[in-house]
Amino acid sequence: MPKQKTHKGAAKRIRVTGTGKLVAEHTNNQHKFEHKSSSRKRRVEGAGVLSPADAPRMRKLLGR
Repeated sequence: MPKQKTHKGAAKRIRVTGTGKLVAEHTNNQHKFEHKSSSRKRRVEGAGVLSPADAPRMRKLLGR
């Protein structure tokens, strides 16, 4: 049986923390900031933990 390959698109966007959580950058934080509120911009800065509902599917893409 062939080896399972890592989904490279997912690997570039999602990382696994030391405790096993999946973390990704928030969406809507790349451009067009002039029409977004300051509170919205602060909320989406940095990385956030993925939803528990999405985690199993993303783990499979990462080959874990």
